[in-house]
Amino acid sequence: MNDIKEFEEEKLKKISLINKKIPQHLAVIMDGNGRWAQSRGLSRNVGHEQGVKTLKKLIKQCIHLQLKNLTVFAFSSENWSRPSNEVSFLMSLFKKAIKKELNELISNNVKLKIIGNKTALSKQLQNLIHEAEFSTQNNFSLNLNIGINYGGKWDIINGVKKLLKNRPDLINSPDLISEKDFSGLLSLSELPEPDLLIRTGGERRLSNFLLWKLAYTELFFTDTLWPDFNSIDLVRSIDYFSSRKRKFGGDIDIKLSKKNISKKENLNREKITVSYGYKEDV
Repeated sequence: MNDIKEFEEEKLKKISLINKKIPQHLAVIMDGNGRWAQSRGLSRNVGHEQGVKTLKKLIKQCIHLQLKNLTVFAFSSENWSRPSNEVSFLMSLFKKAIKKELNELISNNVKLKIIGNKTALSKQLQNLIHEAEFSTQNNFSLNLNIGINYGGKWDIINGVKKLLKNRPDLINSPDLISEKDFSGLLSLSELPEPDLLIRTGGERRLSNFLLWKLAYTELFFTDTLWPDFNSIDLVRSIDYFSSRKRKFGGDIDIKLSKKNISKKENLNREKITVSYGYKEDV
């Protein structure tokens, strides 16, 4: 197992040297924990626990790649409609993960930020979040942003409220409102907008995640369920991103990847040849 781990890390290190087009900001919708568990006859909660382990691996991989910004969707504002026992477990899991992983985040020079409406969270969880954010505020190897009780629509409405509170005069002068000024009132305004979004689990939608920020983001969808997401999937997503010519509305032809990542290829994960001449047994 250690040999496989070292192999993956060395592979990612080499990619960071060969492939200069690494995203500045990677966003991830971590979908499929419950289905992963149920397909194995396990409770959905086991899938959520496994999902935390997968996130830890991704954080380390991002550090190896010198990818500076990682934003993940952990709990949406719509997820409160899930069964109460699952919601309760997730809230406990957030508290457990922050307590357990804080020292490692600090040692790895990771800055943690939680985005979303934190007022709906328990005081205990809010205090843990505040402590973790304060303890990591000066770290700079990776900006790790986790959406908890986050929704893109909430973010935009919250920005409007801030705008009207800070500049009530704009009610009568709406033409003075600029896109740049409004963007500065949204979550993660201090960071570059995501240039690559990965969504696992087979769905092809944004699900109310970073709606304003994803306007020109490259979208990579995979059928892989989140707990199974590994370095092969990360390499594929970076391959896809690197194949794109981003035009931002300009008149530049989009360069499509010559490799068609088919559903069959995604499902056949026993032995896969990936870019840069590497092979990996899963």
